[in-house]
Amino acid sequence: MTVQTPIENDPPAATAPLADDMAMLRAAVELSRDIAEARPAIYWPDMLGSALIGYAALAGTILVSAGWMSVALGVLATLALYRALLFIHELTHIHRDALPGFRLGWNLLVGIPMLTPSFMYEGVHTLHHARTRYGTAEDPEYLPLALMKPWSLPAFILIALLAPPALLIRSAVLVPLGAIFPPLRRFVWARFSALSINPGFRRRPPEGDLRRMVFWQEAGASLWAFALIASIFALGWRPLLVAMCVLSAVAVLNQLRTLVAHLWQNDGAAMSVTAQYLDSVNVPPPGIAAGLWAPVGLRYHALHHLLPSLPYHSLGEAHRRLSAHLGAGSTYARASYPGMAMLVARIARSTMVRR
Repeated sequence: MTVQTPIENDPPAATAPLADDMAMLRAAVELSRDIAEARPAIYWPDMLGSALIGYAALAGTILVSAGWMSVALGVLATLALYRALLFIHELTHIHRDALPGFRLGWNLLVGIPMLTPSFMYEGVHTLHHARTRYGTAEDPEYLPLALMKPWSLPAFILIALLAPPALLIRSAVLVPLGAIFPPLRRFVWARFSALSINPGFRRRPPEGDLRRMVFWQEAGASLWAFALIASIFALGWRPLLVAMCVLSAVAVLNQLRTLVAHLWQNDGAAMSVTAQYLDSVNVPPPGIAAGLWAPVGLRYHALHHLLPSLPYHSLGEAHRRLSAHLGAGSTYARASYPGMAMLVARIARSTMVRR
């Protein structure tokens, strides 16, 4: 790998041999034991409130023809629906019996209406957390962006604009045709049925409970896609176009968050847990903006890689405990950054100095 020009406060490159910091790993487990239970009284109101605000603001955006009010409602709809959508991340990690009915409720209220049912992440995201897969060619959620060409960063962001129409075509056209033509069904499943960023990732056929879950979620998403297309004849083009624009904004915001969730410095080699942690990013308080662009605990993404099953509402407390216990000069502190702009600039510089 080409040697990177040193940047102030850089951790060691993720590809360098790095032993695990056992003191940090032990502390992470021990200091979070009493806050490891998912609390329905937090999950349900948060998800329901985000969805309700998002859909109400989206309706307002559609009904208000122009002006600052339409823009303001569009921004509110984007942020609220983005927060509601990101509960899909929690569904991949919480125990199946921890929140009775939450998976079904989320899919009916958020996943299917946004054409992103939970099966598109469940069984995929956990591969990203597999000890021997992270940062390798078998990781569906990893690209060595810091080692790629400078144009790859804007391309990575802009391609997210196409996500809503692509999801609509998938559910309204490809899935129904796949029910008739098995080769197409297998192709769509392998290539277009996972929320992944690794273009080389191919999804394996679903089995067991996942297969049953896929059936009803796919059916629901296809029926909803048909309804969206049919709405054009009853309501005209504007409602669907406005909704697609809002969902494109949600997709771009999520892609920006993904861009700064890691440092993307690994060139494909297996990494220790500590190396994976240092290749990941925390954006803790006092800044408040990260709570908007990385909601539902994702501002603590590096900590999440230490404690994948810790519920989102406990990550802030776990971060405070670990920071106090391990100190400012610890390995733990080295994964914290002040905000998105600094991280984007850092990755952009890396793509240029490696040329």
